[in-house]
Amino acid sequence: MPEPAPRRRWLRRTLTSLGVLALVLAMVIGTGLWFLSNRYGSNIDRVGDVFAALEEGSRPAAPSPTGDLQPTEDPITFLLVGSDTRAELAPGELPDARSDAIMLARFAGDREHAQVVSIPRDSWVDIPGHGKGKINAAYALGGPPLLIRTIEQLTGVRIDHYAAIDFAGLIQVTDDLGGVDVVVAETTSNGPYTFSEGLNHLDGDQARWYVGQRYDLPGGDFDRVKRQQNYLRAMFTRLFSQEVFTSPGKLDSALRAVTSAVAVDDALSNGDLLSMAYSLRGLTPADVEFFTAPVLGTGTEGAASVVYLDQTAGERMWGYLQTDSLGQNAGEFSDEALPDVPR
Repeated sequence: MPEPAPRRRWLRRTLTSLGVLALVLAMVIGTGLWFLSNRYGSNIDRVGDVFAALEEGSRPAAPSPTGDLQPTEDPITFLLVGSDTRAELAPGELPDARSDAIMLARFAGDREHAQVVSIPRDSWVDIPGHGKGKINAAYALGGPPLLIRTIEQLTGVRIDHYAAIDFAGLIQVTDDLGGVDVVVAETTSNGPYTFSEGLNHLDGDQARWYVGQRYDLPGGDFDRVKRQQNYLRAMFTRLFSQEVFTSPGKLDSALRAVTSAVAVDDALSNGDLLSMAYSLRGLTPADVEFFTAPVLGTGTEGAASVVYLDQTAGERMWGYLQTDSLGQNAGEFSDEALPDVPR
């Protein structure tokens, strides 16, 4: 049988080499994705049966994006609950919402914008099947499903996923990052630390006392909510900094600490988390806006101190969130937005 012409032999060898190279690259990428998925995704605990008990027919509709944003994917809404930074969690114990933080986090359909809205823990709301109560009591009465039902009924916004955050564990990230910077509006003290007016560089223990302070702040719990948001903003700004991103060891340590402080609903697989993270690769801390749900004021119900939400302003805020346009209408909520320098 005659030998192939030199040109055909060269072409066959080239195609064979390219095929082998493509296979090797696929294996390398696949192995890398598997490594990332398992190293970080598997470090996140799962919460079971979060949405199983919810009646689909009574839940809000999916978001309907409007406005100037060009959605590339469906918006994603997380309910975030945060444990008290002063609470000691036993190994394997999940943080609950009967403590510091309840937040709705919306990742816009363009994957380039996000909004985080804190709901004060003492908000006086209707809890399905239980009448009126503080919103953070919904968790104690029925766990994450009832808390989700309560917030969906309050806002008309559909919640896609649930995440519980151990703030005390998250603050470990502060030390892994070499500290974070926050700007304080006026000098205050809490525990063993004084936070001076102006720029403060906080280590992990200082951050814990900074986030946990409410006494001696004019707004009490409202100012503590803003400090929680300000800390998250500072932490993620630091995490995205060039110094951390160009240090594989420091970045890996921080990501491991972040993921170990978070638990998500079991509908999110490691692959889902990796895919979501990839879709948000263009999002920066500057693209995340923080708000607090509009309030009318405070009062008492029986012996309990409560927060009364502003239903009229709230309906506008939740409506914008439902249509993925809160960021475009943020100017209407300047009083509810996180200031550049909170107390």
